Amino acid sequence: MRQRTARLRRLDDVLGGGDTYRVYLGEYQATKTMLREGSYTEETGRALRSVLAEQAQQAGWAAFDAGKHADATSLYETSHQAATEAGDTALAGNALAFLAYQEINTDRSAGMETAVQACRTAGPDAPPGVRALLHERLAWAYAVAGNASETDRALSIAESALGEGDGSPQPDWSAWVDRNELQIMTGRCWTELRRPLRAVPVLEDLTWRETVSARIPLPDGRATLQVPDATPIMLTARVTLGNDDRPLILEELRASADRAQLAYHITADRALRVATSS
Repeated sequence: MRQRTARLRRLDDVLGGGDTYRVYLGEYQATKTMLREGSYTEETGRALRSVLAEQAQQAGWAAFDAGKHADATSLYETSHQAATEAGDTALAGNALAFLAYQEINTDRSAGMETAVQACRTAGPDAPPGVRALLHERLAWAYAVAGNASETDRALSIAESALGEGDGSPQPDWSAWVDRNELQIMTGRCWTELRRPLRAVPVLEDLTWRETVSARIPLPDGRATLQVPDATPIMLTARVTLGNDDRPLILEELRASADRAQLAYHITADRALRVATSS
């Protein structure tokens, strides 16, 4: 079940929450039914609750991404309870980090406090990748709250945690956190704090590639975008690359072609580099 949950997590690399929410919710509900109606040992029960906590986080993130914020909150809270009952402190801390990421948009103080609690819950013995993940999210909470010194401190702890990695297996749900991810978050934090001199050196190593196309949308897409029949939509696919040219983020942007505009600011230096490399 945990391997299946890990495989399904890869859907999030290519699909948005609107597409994955029902899939993840169905997995969560199936495990919840098994816990309620099945017979198992105490050890198996703890393992099932840990899987349930992980699945609830998947479904919660998809709900958040799809704009279902009340559902997301409920799933994160359920995840925290299940992880606590399973004795999985790392996963319990991650549930709180998800809650903090959601709270920071409406109550900065509450979001910051929850992010601090997330790190404390996981504790210093959590795997390095987990500590890096939770502290980069703590850094973001501090950045949104305008606390530059604590942001810097949390980012430093995250970087140190990544440096402790000895190649031992990490939880699949934190395995995506690496130096490129931390680089992106560091740039986001200093940008949020309006410290461009700190943000630019971090982000200048990141590049992206875009492809733009237009097509007539299918009926469901037309309804979602609220465009008339026979109106084309513009699709922009953007891949953000790390300094090792490894893809980090895939984004797909959709807009009605009759209302969309594209504008690119290209300096003479960048135009020269593009021309010479093509």
